[in-house]
Amino acid sequence: MPDTSALHSASDALAAGRQVQTGRIRTISENIANADSAPTEPGGAPYARKIAVFAPVVADSPRSPVGRIVRDSSDFRRRYDPSNGAADLRGYVRLPNVNAAAESADLQQVVRNYEANLNASATIDRLTQATINLIS
Repeated sequence: MPDTSALHSASDALAAGRQVQTGRIRTISENIANADSAPTEPGGAPYARKIAVFAPVVADSPRSPVGRIVRDSSDFRRRYDPSNGAADLRGYVRLPNVNAAAESADLQQVVRNYEANLNASATIDRLTQATINLIS
């Protein structure tokens, strides 16, 4: 019987990759959804951009990717709007540190990675089926 452990390892690695990309898609989507949100009270803290960080997954490790969400510590955007209830004493409102255009570009890249991962998984499925057909 042929050794298919390499196919199983590759399939497991691709599954871990999909988990990572799914986590990144969720985080980026939340950032985009909150890109224009503003605090509701004077001096209130705006939404802080989130970043999904994952520990590397070792090829033959049975564990799933371990991820965490960290807050981006870059400066918040500011807009002069003294009529806004959330404006500070100088009339500025602090806005999220989210660049919607950059987030959208990141999202496109993550979706392409996810699609490539799905295509690789389909290839492994076809190879597995071809192997089964050969031995039966």
